[in-house]
Amino acid sequence: MDKALAAGRVVRVRRGVYGLPTEGAALGLALQHNAFVTCLSAAPAYQLWTLEKACVVHLSPGHKKTVPGTVTHGRILHPGHPWLPVAGLADVLIHALRCLPELEALVMVQCAAQRGDVTVEFLRRKLPGNRNARARAVLDYVIPRADSVLEVLANYHFRRAGLHVRRHVELQGVGEVDFLIEDCLVVETDGASHLEAKQVKKDRVRNNATVVGGRLCLRFGYAEVVHHPEQMVAQVLAVLEQSRRGSFSVR
Repeated sequence: MDKALAAGRVVRVRRGVYGLPTEGAALGLALQHNAFVTCLSAAPAYQLWTLEKACVVHLSPGHKKTVPGTVTHGRILHPGHPWLPVAGLADVLIHALRCLPELEALVMVQCAAQRGDVTVEFLRRKLPGNRNARARAVLDYVIPRADSVLEVLANYHFRRAGLHVRRHVELQGVGEVDFLIEDCLVVETDGASHLEAKQVKKDRVRNNATVVGGRLCLRFGYAEVVHHPEQMVAQVLAVLEQSRRGSFSVR
C-alpha cells in the first residue's frame, strides 16, 4: 500500500480508507461535509459504465445544507458502500435516473443490471408516480445483455427510430451478430478491439459471409454510435429503403 501511495496509484481519503486518484477529491469532499458521493460521481466505486466523467461532484448531504459547487441529491434510502462515503448502488442508480440525461443514466443501469447487482423491476418500484415517469422510461431500454456501451446506445437509437431489432442473433456461416434489423440488415458495433489487424481480418470474413448468406451489413464505430447517432440511424434507414425498392436484387 505504501508503494501504491507513493506512486500516486491510490490516495488516502482518511485513516484506513483509500481510493483511486480520480475518486479522491469527491470522497474527501463527502467526508468534509458529512455527505455521500452519489449519481455519476459514484460510478467508479461500483465500476459502472459511463459516457462521461463527472465534471461536478454529485453528493447526497443527508441534511438541508447544500455543498457549494456540487450537485445535491436527496437523502439516502438504502445501505451505503461498505467502507467508502459512497451511497449504496440502489441510491446511486435512482439518483442517476432522476438527474442525468437518458443515455448517461441508461448505461449505468445496464451495467449494474446485467451483472445481476440490481433488477429493473426493483428500480421501477422505487420510482413511482408521475414525477418519476421520465426515470422509469429509461428502464424500458435496458436489455438482457450488452457486450459494450456501443450496443446499449445503438439499440436505444434503433428502437427510438421504430425499427424491428433482434440482438445477438446467430447466423449460419457468420456466427453471432450484434443486431439483425428488419430481418434483412446486419449491424455491427465496433469498439477499439476491431481496429486490431487480427480482428480486421476476422470481420472481413464475417462481412463477406453475411452478404453471401443473403443479408446486407453495416458497421459503426465509437464516433458514429456515441457522437453521431442520427447519421448512423439515417444510414440504416437508407439501406432499408433501398432494399425495399429492390436496389440490391440481382439484375
